[in-house]
Amino acid sequence: MTRYEFRGGAVEMLTARDAFVLTSGPAGTGKSWAMLVKAHLTALQVPGSRQLIVRQTHASLTASTLVTFEKHVAAQELASAEVKWFGGSGRKPPAYEYKNGSAILVGGMDQPGKVLSTEYDRIYVDEANQLSVTAIETLMTRLRGHSTTYKQLLCACNPDHPDHHLKKSADGGAARIIYSNHLDNPGMADAAGNWTEAGLDYLSKLDKLTGVRRARYLDGRWVAAEGLVFDDWRDADNVIDHFDIPKSWPLFLTVDFGFSNPFVCQWWRVDPDGRMYLTREIHQTQTLVEDHARRIKAIIEEHAETEPVPFAVVCDHDAEDRATLTRHLRLPTVAAKKGVSRGVQLTQARLRKAGDGRPRLYVIRDSLMGRDLVADAQARPRGFLGEVNGYVWETVRGTDGIPKEVPVKKHDHSMDAGRYAVAHMDWNEAAKLGNPAAARPSAAPTNASWSRPVGR
Repeated sequence: MTRYEFRGGAVEMLTARDAFVLTSGPAGTGKSWAMLVKAHLTALQVPGSRQLIVRQTHASLTASTLVTFEKHVAAQELASAEVKWFGGSGRKPPAYEYKNGSAILVGGMDQPGKVLSTEYDRIYVDEANQLSVTAIETLMTRLRGHSTTYKQLLCACNPDHPDHHLKKSADGGAARIIYSNHLDNPGMADAAGNWTEAGLDYLSKLDKLTGVRRARYLDGRWVAAEGLVFDDWRDADNVIDHFDIPKSWPLFLTVDFGFSNPFVCQWWRVDPDGRMYLTREIHQTQTLVEDHARRIKAIIEEHAETEPVPFAVVCDHDAEDRATLTRHLRLPTVAAKKGVSRGVQLTQARLRKAGDGRPRLYVIRDSLMGRDLVADAQARPRGFLGEVNGYVWETVRGTDGIPKEVPVKKHDHSMDAGRYAVAHMDWNEAAKLGNPAAARPSAAPTNASWSRPVGR
């Protein structure tokens, strides 16, 4: 049998026999890995046991959690055929089947029929903060397995909103909460507490996070997003005066459509080091898209000698308005990447100072063009510089009851267009942080001496 190295919160989790356990910690502390090891060891030690590994969606389970299980937890037993994969049937869900009659079934709560039709000794929920309170309570009712071992629902997640139902369950005594940290993960640090190369690299990525994501994924705190969305924005650092920009610097446009709400078009230039500069902006209400298109075309033609042709026009997803722009500008449009959470984080990363002491996003001080009498009458802020210092968080609850933090949907049209610009530049380049699997040990540790049975 493979031997594993367990520390801190991982040891506490493996030995916990409480009916409801929540293990929480920053990204990359090995929570999910330790949870999967507990499932595997239980299956080996308790013949005939039935367990379930579940996430909110089946696709996320197979793409992440089960990859970790097969590569870093049960690789040896799968290779020797002591454990075999069963792909599921019309009546039975997919499962890892053990020679001793144990089975670890797998599934997503988006396809609950098969996984909820049987009884289990243990249920393990990865990324548990994505599940509603109803889903968690439903899983608890399935802990009626017949093997001679204690029954347990074990949830693993990064910290979330402090008002999340999982945290409230722990605070109220309904669940035992176990905290993990980066030193618990053998892939991040050795037994003496010295960081590994992979650990330092991963922590350097987490260190670039900002605001609430930094507090949760680096520090491991259950905190709410408060105040400004872009709390690293500094007028003194991010706002600069006009300067002569070389024509060789690429240009692209971003567009957020609107009529009663403002239509926004932003001109973005990119320097050789990848820094972005907002040089010109239209922010206007009560104007048809075709009239905006004519104005944009006229501006492009007016500056043809000093500015390149835009290499992209990144737009909101309205098909008719995009077609109107394409027809008038004779430039193809690109649908914006609109994921708010990731777009906000990417923008925040550009606003803060980089290693050279300079931010990676600037706004030209006089970039906003023209007047808008309607906006003036309504005292509505206009343009990126008008909106950024009033762009704040709010907390809303989804139909599942889980708190979701989103920017207030008011006076945010330039913020949306700016977010489209950063996402167009950085979306595919950014490291996918906040996923504990990213920092798992590259192979199951073999230097451990801890071998206390966890199944019985």
